[in-house]
Amino acid sequence: MLALGLAVLLPSGRDALASADASTTTSTTTPPTGPVAAYWLVATDGGIFTFGGATYYGSTGNIALNKPIVGMAPTHDGKGYWMVASDGGIFSFGDATFYGSTGSLKLNKPIVGMAPTPDGNGYWLVATDGGIFSFGDANFWGSTGSIKLNQPVVGMAPTPNGLGYWLVAADGGIFSFGTAAFYGSTGSLKLNKPIINMIADPNGGGYLLVASDGGTFSFGNAPFYGSLGGIPLKNPIVAAAVTPSVTGYWFTDSAGEVSAFGKATYYGSAPSPLNKPIVGMAEAPGTGNFAGGPYPSGSYGYDISIYQCNSLPTGDHTIGVVQVDGASSGALNPCLAKEAQWAGAGLNLYVFLTYGTAATGPGFCNGDTSCNYGYAAGLHAYQDAVNAGVNVNVGWWLDVETASPAWSSNTAENAQLVMGALAALHNQEGVANVGIYASPGVWNNIVGNYQPSVPFWMADYLSTPSGPGSCADITRWQNKGALLPTGPLELVQYNSTQFDDDYAC
Repeated sequence: MLALGLAVLLPSGRDALASADASTTTSTTTPPTGPVAAYWLVATDGGIFTFGGATYYGSTGNIALNKPIVGMAPTHDGKGYWMVASDGGIFSFGDATFYGSTGSLKLNKPIVGMAPTPDGNGYWLVATDGGIFSFGDANFWGSTGSIKLNQPVVGMAPTPNGLGYWLVAADGGIFSFGTAAFYGSTGSLKLNKPIINMIADPNGGGYLLVASDGGTFSFGNAPFYGSLGGIPLKNPIVAAAVTPSVTGYWFTDSAGEVSAFGKATYYGSAPSPLNKPIVGMAEAPGTGNFAGGPYPSGSYGYDISIYQCNSLPTGDHTIGVVQVDGASSGALNPCLAKEAQWAGAGLNLYVFLTYGTAATGPGFCNGDTSCNYGYAAGLHAYQDAVNAGVNVNVGWWLDVETASPAWSSNTAENAQLVMGALAALHNQEGVANVGIYASPGVWNNIVGNYQPSVPFWMADYLSTPSGPGSCADITRWQNKGALLPTGPLELVQYNSTQFDDDYAC
């Protein structure tokens, strides 16, 4: 294992991005076979964004709507979807069948969501007063339309057999109808932020409530895979979706930034800026292709830093990842503007993280000083790039490797620092994708079992300098127990005779 330290302290002319395991593995990337769990996002104008190779079946993005879209639902086979507007207007695409709507009715309260029946031959609409409207083979099992609620209803979920459903209110109050069993609620708790929706366990044995700050509350047998509670968010969480195998789930905020938990794979976030905010998401069958990759698969190039100021690579390159800061909130690369010009259209930026704590910070980290320090480091790097006149609306990377001064012995605090830096860059307008650069052999030594749902750039050198490294070699590390970022493997760094070379997976 070779692990070089802080950029400004390296004794040689090599880049700080150089920590890897020597390997002779020569396997190549194997594309996914068969459908994989991907996702759609929908905006208030009915614009649809597809990720992970999910199929686009149409949208209302170019139609003048009477009322905004408030949610979407997939068909039984995933070959289509419905969108619902706040007046209950239904828009069907792909193999989604239109069974009726409330678009021509005068509603007491606006529609906030919909849910299809298990066989896909009908659907329910729910309003903020808990009024239920049934279409197709969806049976009416009851509602709260005649009840005075403490908080408005924000979502619903059917039981697996379609013989009942749950409604959830903004305070997490649960209303069960038909065969839907009550497993608990947050109605009596003081929540930091309101509940925005629920995910039902597919076996009917529980449900998960999701709040606008990404906090999650699990009841019954519903699995808990993590949350965003306590992590700084610029925009509220507005929707959630679960994988078909219930091995993970996704959240999206109003800007379309997606977070993945469990074995739900991250395939990208909506482009920034959006014409209209995101309001819904749904699971979709896909191919596993990542929508937000900065480089075409098979591209070559380099990552460079202060050490290449006077010796820029002269070979052809598509990839050009340039160091902004060689330490958290410090050590600005004096050649940043020059190296960014060298990178051209292939520019990505990175910041080398080092450990520290801040007694005060941006106030987004619930008082965690390590998180505040990381957040400040992310903001500092972004502003350094702006001040250098560099295009900041590109992919960003956080370099997490053995450093001097050393990381904390508390891996949870190290993870908090990385969380803070990720949040800071994610919160900048125009920055959709922020990834992690790390050697899989040292990542968990630094951050413990932290697995952010972001793209991964793997330092994993071959013993020979001529090859691009092995994208498939990540499987070897995972089989050894490495808990790596759960987003797609985008880049592999390999060692040449002079520069750090990179290959796009």
